[in-house]
Order: sequence, then structure tokens, then C-alpha cells
Amino acid sequence: MSEPIRVLIVDDDVPTRIGLRAILEPELGLEVAGEAADGREACALAESLRPDIVLMDVQLPDLDGIEATRRIVSTDVGDARPRVIVLTTFEVDDYVFRSLRAGASGFLLKRTRAEDLVDAIRVVAGGEALPAPELTRRLIAGSVGAQGDRSAVAEWALTDREAEVLVHVARGFSNKEIADHLHLSTETVRTHVKRMYVKMGVHDRAQAVIAAYENGVVSTLR
Repeated sequence: MSEPIRVLIVDDDVPTRIGLRAILEPELGLEVAGEAADGREACALAESLRPDIVLMDVQLPDLDGIEATRRIVSTDVGDARPRVIVLTTFEVDDYVFRSLRAGASGFLLKRTRAEDLVDAIRVVAGGEALPAPELTRRLIAGSVGAQGDRSAVAEWALTDREAEVLVHVARGFSNKEIADHLHLSTETVRTHVKRMYVKMGVHDRAQAVIAAYENGVVSTLR
């Protein structure tokens, strides 16, 4: 039996934390590792508890969710670093975009249905897709705007196939969806994605999508 996905809940609102715990605790394969009420506590618990996923409110007392996210994902523990999902009230929010820039793996609206929240946690823990991909893509596209001339593909030394995979990642496709679309195996796509990350200097999908938009690789996607 595989280890459960361990989740740290970070929100300064007690009813919100209670509600999230009530959603997650009954789910097989998920475990609530702990709760934090502010950014500093979140950083401390992320270091001591080593959760797989951090559900992070952005606007926190003492240390905001943006800086807390940056500190948590910069922990030098290789693939074991926690992945952060930002929870927000508003779909278009500069705080959320800045959190993605800081290293968050995606975001969800606080009104997201319980089953979609659980699915997003599993998706992000697997590292193979964005949570709420259309929302995330729209936020990034709207925040970055049309830029660049695709020269970054050469600077990153991406192969033609890796560049093709990057565009599909930016569309919000999962590895399986990319594999089906390009008639490749899922394992082959996974290998392309990992190599793409190394060349681009990013650690997951959200950062790859931001870099793609900032460098004009997907400037025509809206």
C-alpha cells in the first residue's frame, strides 16, 4: 500500500481550516499532517512535518502566503520539497500570480467543490498536470500578456519535441493527454517534461507555463 499524501492546511480563518480538514480527513490516501494560522508557522511546520502538499491562503498575518511559498519550495530537499496549492477568493488576483512566480504549483478558488479540491491535491502530488488548468492558464496569460519572439526555445536548447510538449503543457494538458495527442507513450512524455524542466531551470508545470508565456512560446494561446 502506497504512503498517503500528507497535506498541511494554512489559513488564518479557523472555520476555513475546520472545513478543509473535514473534507480531507475522510478521503482514502490523504492525511492532514497539520494546520498553520500564519506564514511563519507554515514554514516551520513544512520543515518539520515534510508534507507533500501545502494548501496555502495568500493573505496571511505575520508572513504572507507569497513569501511563505517562496521559502517552502526553496527548501533544498530535491524531489521531496512540498508542492503548494494557493487557495484564493478571486479568480484574477495579482497575489495569486505572484505566488505562482514564487513557486506555487497552481491555485484553486475557495469555492471549489470538495471533490475537485481532492482531485487537485492528487494531481499536484503526482506532478503531471495543473490543478484547474483553464483557470491557471487564463490567469498566467492575462498577467503576462503577449511577449517575446520564441527565441527562448533556442536559448533553452529545447528539441522540437520538447518545445511541442511545452506548448501542450501550457495549454493545461496532462501527460496522458499530451501522450494521446502526440501519439507517444505517457512515459516518453514524462521524460520529455523532466528534461524540459532542467533546461528551462524550473521545477514544475506552473513555472514552465509562466516562462513559456513570458518568452512568447505560447503568446498566441488565449
